[in-house]
Amino acid sequence: MIEIEVVQKDIKNMHLRVLPPVGRVKISAPYRMDIETIRSFALQKLSWIEKHQVKFLQQKKGKPQEYVNGESHYFAGRSYQLRVVDYAGHPKVMIRDQKFIDLLVSRDSDREKRKKVINDWYREQLRIKILELGKKWEKIIGVEAKEWRIKKMKTRWGSCSIKSRRIWLNLGLAKRPDHCLEYVIVHELVHFLEPRHNSRFKAYMDHFMPQWSNYKKELNQRTESFLSSW
Repeated sequence: MIEIEVVQKDIKNMHLRVLPPVGRVKISAPYRMDIETIRSFALQKLSWIEKHQVKFLQQKKGKPQEYVNGESHYFAGRSYQLRVVDYAGHPKVMIRDQKFIDLLVSRDSDREKRKKVINDWYREQLRIKILELGKKWEKIIGVEAKEWRIKKMKTRWGSCSIKSRRIWLNLGLAKRPDHCLEYVIVHELVHFLEPRHNSRFKAYMDHFMPQWSNYKKELNQRTESFLSSW
């Protein structure tokens, strides 16, 4: 049996989504639509739902990515299907139709080459977001990081040096939703006000980002799978 969350709102058409990390199913439907119509719609989509839930299950097991056609890859909290395109120019990555990540590389590129191209793209996209969100939250919190760095980390999403005012963020954050990235940025900046995870630190977090505990919980779902895939 597949459980489906139904949310009715002021929209024109129904929308079906299979959500990370475990393949939770959600249908958004117009207020005017009765439950039998929604049920019929869901039944017609069962094979599609099961197919996508299998993908989430495979990723949960931490199966190594091979960077081949049809593989699922995350970006900003959404799952995309990888499409490897033979390309003679400089390798690049593009989002297409909000469904596909196009990896443009030469036909003879191996797994390590493809992995590097995608990781370089993740790094650049994350760098752009950090510049924007870092400035935003430095102003709100009233502190400033002298340097932001990105690196692969196996056990944590971020870290900071109080003395050097330097913050490191995990490259894996490129895969997670933007609000999770924002939570980590706020978390590390607040350490400039309070180095320890004590009641004072939590009070600062409650003040600056009241939903931080929810974001933390979401971020830490499938942490091992995300961090071990690099």
